[in-house]
Amino acid sequence: ILNGPQVGILGMHKIEQRPVAINGQVLIRPMMYVALSYDHRIVDGREAVQFLVRVKELLEDPETLLLEG
Repeated sequence: ILNGPQVGILGMHKIEQRPVAINGQVLIRPMMYVALSYDHRIVDGREAVQFLVRVKELLEDPETLLLEG
């Protein structure tokens, strides 16, 4: 639930070891769920998806944060 003046909430769950299919094999990998709730009256879905994709990229390669500065 968003409370004014909030326009979005990013939820990040804990990292857990989960089975993942990679190249036809089931492997155990660290995985984390990320969820975004936002006010559609203010934020367009396209921009919200772009934001989530960028968050995913940075979580998968945190050194990027240091190198882009």
